[in-house]
Amino acid sequence: MLELEGQIALVTGAAVGMGAATALRFAQAGAVVVATDRDESGAERTAARIEDLGGRALARRLDVTEEREVAEAVATTVAAFGRLDCAVNNAAQPPDHRSVVGADLNEFDRLIAVNLRGVLACMKHQAAQMLDQGSGSIVNIGSTSSFRPQPGSPAYAAAKHGVLGLTRTASSELAQHGIRVNAVCPGATRTPMLEEAMRRRGVTEADHAERLSQFGRLAEPEEIAEASLWLASSRSSFVTGHALAVDGGYTAW
Repeated sequence: MLELEGQIALVTGAAVGMGAATALRFAQAGAVVVATDRDESGAERTAARIEDLGGRALARRLDVTEEREVAEAVATTVAAFGRLDCAVNNAAQPPDHRSVVGADLNEFDRLIAVNLRGVLACMKHQAAQMLDQGSGSIVNIGSTSSFRPQPGSPAYAAAKHGVLGLTRTASSELAQHGIRVNAVCPGATRTPMLEEAMRRRGVTEADHAERLSQFGRLAEPEEIAEASLWLASSRSSFVTGHALAVDGGYTAW
């Protein structure tokens, strides 16, 4: 079953990790994918992988902290393909590693700019196009820190809590127009971002997985992509304003 056959999808943060896995999975489900990332060469690699597998893709550089670039990415998508059916707002900075008392407010501002303000900028322009169409689905990437923050990352926790607030607000505004807005909240997932975070904290993968998953392992990016696919597709047609934890049972402990 090609859940997104003929649809146009935009994915932010698509160079590596969950974003790249999502772009590839959406293409396998039949979507034409616009792969965006601040790392333009990484976005191009993802688009090339999609095309090597027989899919259709367009790569574009996108810094989500620049609203002009966000607007241009949506406009480019519509100019090339005529519409925007679904979007996954995945671009993010890694967690901070400071206490509240030791917080660096410049670092806080930079992280909020990407992980929260960037999500709002993307939704603003994606939803405007979807309103013109009368349909669409937006998936924002939160975190288990949206529910259960880790000590030592106040900026990341604040941003990911905020993503759920934006998701629920947008869903309540847009449902009557045929647009659904949901969030996927991954647990510990094997990505370059997590690997860097573990290195900085001096913890092993085994220790991290044992503490953060009832399965005792990390999630794979493809497992997160499957959740985003379900929420983006018509199979979740009666779901909006929802935050889906994909966390190996971590938040159930």
